[in-house]
Amino acid sequence: MLNPELKLNPKLFNPDVEQVPIRKGFGQGLLAAGEVDKNVVGLCADLTESTQMNLFAEKFPERFIEMGVAEQNLAATASGMAAMGKIPFISSYAMFSPGRNWEQIRTTICYNDRPVKIAGSHAGVSVGPDGGTHQAIEDIAITRVIPNMQVISPCDAIEAKKATLAIAKTKFPTYLRLVREKTPIITTEETSFEIGKAQVYWIPDVGLAQVGIVATGALLYKALLAAKELEAEGIKVKVMNLPSIKPIDSEALIILAKETKAIVTVEEHQVAGGMGSAVAEVLSQNYPVPIEFIGVHDKFGQSGTPDELVEHYGMGKDSIKDAVRKVLKRKS
Repeated sequence: MLNPELKLNPKLFNPDVEQVPIRKGFGQGLLAAGEVDKNVVGLCADLTESTQMNLFAEKFPERFIEMGVAEQNLAATASGMAAMGKIPFISSYAMFSPGRNWEQIRTTICYNDRPVKIAGSHAGVSVGPDGGTHQAIEDIAITRVIPNMQVISPCDAIEAKKATLAIAKTKFPTYLRLVREKTPIITTEETSFEIGKAQVYWIPDVGLAQVGIVATGALLYKALLAAKELEAEGIKVKVMNLPSIKPIDSEALIILAKETKAIVTVEEHQVAGGMGSAVAEVLSQNYPVPIEFIGVHDKFGQSGTPDELVEHYGMGKDSIKDAVRKVLKRKS
């Protein structure tokens, strides 16, 4: 069942559950952050409406810069503004930022420890028809490896708004990962969010969980669907939402591993170097258990509908259920 302490969306499993693009939550959060702090500024690489930065640009035109298709300049300019006391948010498709401007992010932002906030929209294969060239499935790996960088991957639009407001108050360079398509609203305004913290969203009706599922981003919804069906089949799981990939909630992960003795990680990203790798790094040093990884396995994306691609790359509900059964056998 959904964890009642977290005040999650009671209509989550209804056929008509509300769906909103996660990037929309970023746009609303940036607008709210700008209303609170006049030092918040926005810079975009010619994708203002697509990344939902248009809300901020329309309200605060004097604090917004359209950089054009120049992602390297986007990062470098933001770093300079941060050095002068501003709180810059930069946005583009994740394939281009942090994809195209990784070196500028590394050297001008993170090396100098400037609090630039990088919103990478249209991440994952769910970009769909845009195809493999525009599907960022390596972005978690290339950002979490950079010193000083924080990496946040919200599960829905409400959490994205809260995350945007939270990172606006920190002094760290931060990568905020956003997806394009409408996704189910999982949380509510009352659900807590804190950088560096994970939360268990699904718990067994009775008894202890046999497997822990750790999910990040929009695929958390698929993990919750899988958990509901597994419960009906007599397999008890816990589902943890891990929006803060760096810093990571090591304590929560170790507690989950000690209870379940088996973990499945779920992300819309390459398995190598992604959230699952971060989880494995924590557990291998502290409490090793069998792990199965749901994600893209060393392949590029391709054109298709979002749902088709999620299923094709083995990231759908049934694939998660199969991974749970597989890791159960490994631990017995």
